[in-house]
Amino acid sequence: MSTGVQNLPRVRASELVGRGWLNTGGRTVTLSELRGKVVVLDFWTFCCINCLHVLDELREIEEQHRDELVIVGVHSPKFEHEADADALAAAVERYDVRHPVLDDPELVTWGAYTARAWPTLVVIDPEGYIVAQMAGEGHGSAIAALVTDLISEHAAKGTLHRGSGPYVPPAPASGTLRFPAKALALPGGTLLVADAGHHSLAELAPDGETLVRRIGSGERGLVDGAPGDARFSEPNGLCLVPDELRAPLGYDVLVADTVNHALRGVRLADGVVTTVAGTGEQFMVGGQENVRGRDGEPARAYEPGTAVAPLDLRLSSPWDVAWSAVRGAFVVAMAGNHTLWEVDLLQGSAALLAGTMNEGLEDGPGEGAWFAQTSGVVPSVDADGRPDGHLWIADSETSSLRRVVLSDGAGDAPSATVRTAVGQGLFDFGHRDGAADQALLQHPLGVATLPDGSVVVADTYNGALRRYDPATTEVTTLAKDLAEPSDVLVEVADDAVHLVVVESAAHRLTRVALPASLAGEVLDGGAHRVARPATDVGAGPLRLDVPFVPAPGQKLDDRWGPSTSLQVSATPPELLLAGAGSGTDLFRDLVINPEVTEGVLHVTAKAASCDEVPLLPNGEPDPDVFPACHLAQQDWGVPVRVVPDGDAGLTLPLRG
Repeated sequence: MSTGVQNLPRVRASELVGRGWLNTGGRTVTLSELRGKVVVLDFWTFCCINCLHVLDELREIEEQHRDELVIVGVHSPKFEHEADADALAAAVERYDVRHPVLDDPELVTWGAYTARAWPTLVVIDPEGYIVAQMAGEGHGSAIAALVTDLISEHAAKGTLHRGSGPYVPPAPASGTLRFPAKALALPGGTLLVADAGHHSLAELAPDGETLVRRIGSGERGLVDGAPGDARFSEPNGLCLVPDELRAPLGYDVLVADTVNHALRGVRLADGVVTTVAGTGEQFMVGGQENVRGRDGEPARAYEPGTAVAPLDLRLSSPWDVAWSAVRGAFVVAMAGNHTLWEVDLLQGSAALLAGTMNEGLEDGPGEGAWFAQTSGVVPSVDADGRPDGHLWIADSETSSLRRVVLSDGAGDAPSATVRTAVGQGLFDFGHRDGAADQALLQHPLGVATLPDGSVVVADTYNGALRRYDPATTEVTTLAKDLAEPSDVLVEVADDAVHLVVVESAAHRLTRVALPASLAGEVLDGGAHRVARPATDVGAGPLRLDVPFVPAPGQKLDDRWGPSTSLQVSATPPELLLAGAGSGTDLFRDLVINPEVTEGVLHVTAKAASCDEVPLLPNGEPDPDVFPACHLAQQDWGVPVRVVPDGDAGLTLPLRG
């Protein structure tokens, strides 16, 4: 089996060009002033969950080598909202980015480095040459090993300069809330807020402003215990535990603790926090250690359809959670691997409910449905306000509202069936009301239901609240000019309906009154598509190569089967006359249809590597050392244009 590895030529790194800089005290940073440092360019966009995973992968490396290493974030926006300078500044603060960030809204530097995916990492040596390019997540160990080798090499050559870099920390922020994510109405009338920027939960008085108490120390971490000792890491979704389960479970609220890849239980009487699902490590799609072993058994891969103990399962950025009476379980919007999971905490089981872990917009039975960063989940109600047993989903990266019809599993009916109510796909977004099949959202994160069965969507990047009416299949706008609304609560009192909006970028809760009709206005702010330069390809044969080189001290890991995989498809499907499908080689001979002038190639690549085991004096591997596994993975959506003189080859480095 070939990995399709190609050695990159020795190329000077291109200058960093953009609109401006953040985290530098207002200074412009040039590559020449970084000479003598190892530099890692992190091409990211703040909507992308994979990019957020990479930020976390880099934190420890950054702190360990702050005298020799400079990480530069190159922000290359996908959505229109992300091109706003103020929104980017808020995101850099929200996600605790501790390195310089280049604002590249026109994708100038993105193009100079031929980046084709979010995230892309480029490693530059102290002499200013590119030594590696990587796409996707799961490269933390490779970056760490490569940085260590470069430091050693250039220290010996005398070309390494130690000392502080250009990072200038921003002024500390103050306030009761900092980038709140989700909110929950508690039985006593107070509001519980996932205060993501403070890594804690804030209980507020009914006015939505007065702090009653805080649960969590405010320090990032995964620690159980009393409210002053417990630690969270960017918590998001909140769900009340059903009354009948609170005593046997021992907690009242379930929290999606996103960056900890865990679910936490909170007992309201004393604020004690307990981890109830997740190991604290990230689920890696295709990984061989997603389920922790018990009683001396090794960890193993997760098999779809299999129920495992919740504390033995790795989660991946759980973003929201809701109770399903039909399934008798909590349904978790698992943003990190584009799925829905069901967790029965009483019986002690967790299983995949819907989603293939591929990123996209595909409806149908749950086992074949595609999501993209499932970010909000709420039980649906009928026209009389009664729960109907199903769910509404805010699917952020497809800018869509999805309905999930649930069954109890009896008979031949699938456990879940997915239908899209509003949304066109990964690359289409905007602010357009009217008929649902033409309406557009922009990266929504939250969803709630109104008493008449209609749905309110926290349309985050449009700064709006949108209403979808299943009876008329019409979309309207209820409120606009909000600061990144990420969640919404519905309050009904004396026949009046108010919405409590979590304005995340304004660090507050805001109340919005609705008219008696619950109707909104019809707006048309236009339609948009993700703007990325198309790659010119020729009709006929096209060689696709996905280079992958294991990190220093690692080798390809084929202990559980083929170490690499490649999946290729196209939009429209007719773009490919040959080459679609799955295989184990990281190269593929495609055939482009001359009758199709443009489209998108969808490429998913994975490569498993493991640490090399040290040898004993007799030359045998040390049996007491179990090699750690590492999985690199990336999904590309490459826009292509079919032209007479187009390229006959396409290279997408996974790690090269």
